[in-house]
Amino acid sequence: MNTSQDFEIGDQRVPRGTRATISIPVSVYSDNTPAALSVHVIHGKRPGPTVFVSAGVHGDEVIGVEIVRRLLRAPNLNTLRGTLLIVPVVNTFGFLNHSRYLPDRRDLNRSFPGSSKGSLAARLARIFLDEIVSRCDLGIDLHSAAIHRTNLPQMRVSPGNARTLHLSRVWGAPVILRSALREGSLRAEAKERGVDVLLYEAGEGLRFDEMSVRAGVTGILRVLNHEGMINARGISKPKAAPLMAVHSSWLRSPAGGLVRMYRSEGDWVETGDVLATIADPLGDQEHDLIAIETGVIVGRAVMPIVNEGDALFHVAEVASTDTAEDVLNHLTGQIEAETLFDEDEIL
Repeated sequence: MNTSQDFEIGDQRVPRGTRATISIPVSVYSDNTPAALSVHVIHGKRPGPTVFVSAGVHGDEVIGVEIVRRLLRAPNLNTLRGTLLIVPVVNTFGFLNHSRYLPDRRDLNRSFPGSSKGSLAARLARIFLDEIVSRCDLGIDLHSAAIHRTNLPQMRVSPGNARTLHLSRVWGAPVILRSALREGSLRAEAKERGVDVLLYEAGEGLRFDEMSVRAGVTGILRVLNHEGMINARGISKPKAAPLMAVHSSWLRSPAGGLVRMYRSEGDWVETGDVLATIADPLGDQEHDLIAIETGVIVGRAVMPIVNEGDALFHVAEVASTDTAEDVLNHLTGQIEAETLFDEDEIL
């Protein structure tokens, strides 16, 4: 809870009731161009929690960058209580090169807690932890699938964390999956410092997806409202409780060739359904990919060229199947109908 008059970050102060974009030095490019971590600080007039929203930890995951851009235009933030730290692009190196990784080929989300004297990834991780995470009561980290894959909007929570599970239900994405904390990840290191992080996964690397963006913006506003940081004006509640996955697994291609997919993310599938057909380029052989369990498709490949063993469909088994299809229809329909925050998207 931040109660000081000014918010101090880097070597600057942000007065109450103001906004500022702060550049925190990180490194220098090989051509001697300075590289910095840009943080947009919204410091409310009244005290309240301090929350960070980060995107672009993986440089090719651009969905989160667009979510942040729209979030910053939301009028609800004009009366913010507390402080919001928004980092549109954490991994600027990867973002500029359309790459998941840093120039040293390290994954930033496996480089925490980092070191001020380590590799480029280690240094960026340490700066992000010290300057952003350690100042906050809660974090929201935005991700997408990697390139050539796409994800249904979903929340990832660590087993046994009641707070993030509750806030994920407040968010209202169609599905919640349990995902253990992984060594070197932002979530794991933030937890070591007493900061819970909500992880949102949606869409595809290097691509925009309107439903994923809307679900992200709306979900963040719902969480900020729940935390008492903004007013609820214009913020809808989820029309149904998200589906809770009890198990998930990838179905892999039985052969190499060209794939024709019959089902997509968000579809409900039953055991025995044909999800796709893989054929060799000459058309001499065809192999059907059959669902081996009942559940919802939460992710899939989008590349039509596959090798034997490639992961094609990520299927999540949910706790209750009786109303699962209705829940999916309610929540995805609500996402599609949400009011936009940008006049640019209305034209």
